[in-house]
Order: sequence, then C-alpha cells, then structure tokens
Amino acid sequence: MKLVEHLINGELVSMGDPTQDVFNPSTGEVGKQVEIATKNTVEKAITAAQEAFPAWRATPPLKRARIMFRFKELLEKNINKIAQLIGEEHGKIAHDALGEITRGIENVEYACYAPQLLKGEHSKNISSNIDSWSEFHPLGVVTGITPFNFPAMVPLWMYPMAIVCGNCFVLKPSERDPSAALFVAQLLNEAGLPKGVMNVVNGGKEAVDTLLTDERIQAVSFVGSTPIAKYIYQTATAHDKRCQALGGAKNHAIVMQDAEMENTVNALIGAAFGSSGERCMAISVAVAVGEETADNLIAGLKSKMSDLKVGNFDNSKNDFGPLITQEHMEKVKEYITSAEAQGADIVVDGRSVNVKGCENGFYVGGTLIDSVEASMKSYKEEIFGPVLQVVRVETMQQAIDLIDEHEYGNGTCIFTRDGEAARYFSDQIKVGMVGINVPLPVPAAQHSFGGWKQSMFGDLAAYGPDSVRFYTRRKTITQRWPSSSIREGVNFSFPS
Repeated sequence: MKLVEHLINGELVSMGDPTQDVFNPSTGEVGKQVEIATKNTVEKAITAAQEAFPAWRATPPLKRARIMFRFKELLEKNINKIAQLIGEEHGKIAHDALGEITRGIENVEYACYAPQLLKGEHSKNISSNIDSWSEFHPLGVVTGITPFNFPAMVPLWMYPMAIVCGNCFVLKPSERDPSAALFVAQLLNEAGLPKGVMNVVNGGKEAVDTLLTDERIQAVSFVGSTPIAKYIYQTATAHDKRCQALGGAKNHAIVMQDAEMENTVNALIGAAFGSSGERCMAISVAVAVGEETADNLIAGLKSKMSDLKVGNFDNSKNDFGPLITQEHMEKVKEYITSAEAQGADIVVDGRSVNVKGCENGFYVGGTLIDSVEASMKSYKEEIFGPVLQVVRVETMQQAIDLIDEHEYGNGTCIFTRDGEAARYFSDQIKVGMVGINVPLPVPAAQHSFGGWKQSMFGDLAAYGPDSVRFYTRRKTITQRWPSSSIREGVNFSFPS
C-alpha cells in the first residue's frame, strides 16, 4: 500500500513514524497510509527551514518571484493530477476540485508581485536633512496548519506569500487527505526553490504542538474549527508567536421579498451543497423575510433538489460527493435528527441516500429543513455537511439581528433587487465577508479573507494585503548626515 511520506529539506523521506489510514471516502476503502510525524520529525523539518533561512532571506525579491512564476506554470500544467489526488482522498468532484486549485493559483499570482509589495515606504526631508523609510523584513521560520476541506487551496493561501517575503515554511496539512498538499509542495521545489525553504510534515496533535511551542517558529497560520482555532491561537501567542487562526462558521443568506426567486434558489443550491457543504463559506441557513417568501423559497428548493446528483468523485456529472469520514457522516445525520426531534420540518431528507456501486461511501444527500428556530442545536452549531436550514422572519431587521446574535461571523449574503436594502445590510451586519446577490463572497486574491467574532482569532486576515504584513516585520530607519562644518551642542528635548 502506498505510503505518504514527509518532505524535508527538499526530499521525500520516511522517518519510520507511526502510520494512519487514508480513506477514499467515495468508496469507504483504505487507499493509502500516511506517516504521523513525531516531535523528532517535526524538529528535523524546522531545523532544515532554519538552516535555509539566511541564504533565502538574502535572495532578492525579484528572484523569489521568478520561482513563483515557474511554480504557477507547473500548477497549471499539473492541475488535473492535483484534482485527481483531491478526489481520491477528499471525495470532491473534479469540477469542484479544479475550481479550488484555480483559486489557489490566484494567490500564487498575487505572490508574484513581491517586488512591488515589499518595496517599502520612503519620506525625504521629514525634518531638515533627515530622511526616513520603512522596510519589510521576513520573520524567519513560519508554519501553516491546514484543514481537510481545501487540501490544495488553503495551503496556497499561506506559503507562497510567506516564502516570497523571505521566510522559510513548515506545512502541516490534514492527515485525512495529505497527498495533494505534498505533491503541490514538490512542484514548488521543482520550480527552483532551494532545499529547506519549504517543508511538509504530516501528523496530528503531537506535530501541531511541536510547531506551536518550538521557539524557532515565529508565526502560525491556521484554518479549521473554532475550538481548535482557539487552542492554536492561545498556545501560539503564549509562546510569543504571531498567529492568525481562522475558525468555524454559520453563514446566513437573507432572502428578501423582492429577490428574483429562480436565481436565488439556484445560488443557494450551489452554495449550500457544493463540496457536500464542507466549506467554511457554505450557506447553511436561509433567512426568508415574510411567509410568502419562505413558501416560495421552500417550493423552489424542493423542486430543484430532486435533480441533485450525489456520488463518486470521478463522475463529473455528479454535483457533490461524500463527506470526509464515516464519523463525520454520522455526525451530520445526528444534526438532522436533532432538528427533527426539536420540531423542525424535514422537507428533503438525505440521511438514507444510496449511491449505487459505492454503498460503503460516506454519503449524505442534500437535506432541506424548514421552520428552524434559533434555539435548536442544528442552528447553533456548524454542521459542515449538505444541509440547508430555513428560518422564517417577518422583517429584514429581524433577519439582521438573528445573524448578529450568532457567535460566528464568517460570511453572509443578501438576495434583493433593492439597492437601499443591500447598502443598509452591508453597512450594518456584523460579519467579516458580505455578498450582495453573491452567495459565496470569498475575496479575490488581492483582498484578504477573514471573519469576525468566533470565526477568526488574530489581527490580520489570510492572504491578500494582510498576508504581507503578517509574514514581515516593519523596520523604520531615520538617517541624517550633518555637515562637517557645523558643531552641535547637546539637546535634551524630545526631537520634534
């Protein structure tokens, strides 16, 4: 059986670590095994990165950017192979996987602007014959801990910018689907990156804790669930590290009375059920304003959902595939059952879906639940599955208050043809990323990604302009060259 190894100092290596099964969730079969790094393995990767740092730091930003240009070309050349690896271990349908990789490539393209992004600021003659300027210096060795749901894209949120800023990187991808991240990192080395600048260690809590506590690690980027994000942030900052930790979500879509219903239904279907709902930006709650709006929305969703195709990742005609593990599949079903027990109406039930030829896969079909209340467990918690719940309210303000009162504040959207309503919503809502007739408002690479409240911990968001600040330290230099013919006395006043 194929073994997924680590990438340390430019080489694939087996460290003799304990192994864990990697499943093909479409079939429920074990496809590979992955080494689970011990503390010793992680420390070896950190050492490789630390030893590579002085030379990489001294490499001009233009030369770093040229490696990223070649990396981008290799990603595009190998995009189908990466999508295959994602499908085999995550279950994501090919068209969805290709979309994921494309969005990741956008972040590589943004990183290619490094010479412009790192050029600093300069002020001449801030006082008589005194100049001042700022420079952006790399931190050193930094790390990224990434989730299973975007095994290629989320790592590309992190290390391309970290590396072009002059840092060296240790990536800890999800051990559930490690192959895509490992292969992409190999492409970066193939693009000409010096050995040790990029390293990948597969593992669990021991690997994570080693990265969080090792004094050589200067910064930590994380994407995952809120409980783990809190732990990552608290542990990293307690060990004097810079940290950005992106957590969970409960993304609402407000459907106004004037929304164009057919387009709204189509948008919600894709946003709720794409990638089996295993997206931190998935729409999991539709808030219908007015009973007539709710009735029309339910009717439209129910009709459209009858055509949903759920199945194996390698059939591009399928709309979405399985969940990542059997345990998660059972957890999603439990949320549906709890909603039913608490009085919600299961309009479309995906708990008993059967995929012919893949009977042992980890599938839950698209599920639609009406008459959901804010007190219900299924509403309060992140389900992370193909479940769309509908909450009925009477006014737009009630919808906004409902969203604002939730502990998560990752993404939200409104469907309306009223510009005044859209403007008021985007101004007032307490959520980090907002869509207006856009169900998945994931920022483009030149902007930054981050939620509010319990969806993010740290002061700087992921990728985009914030990433340059996160992966660098500002150094401000003030200089003066006094005339040799002038003798100055001692001045005890604060300079002004």
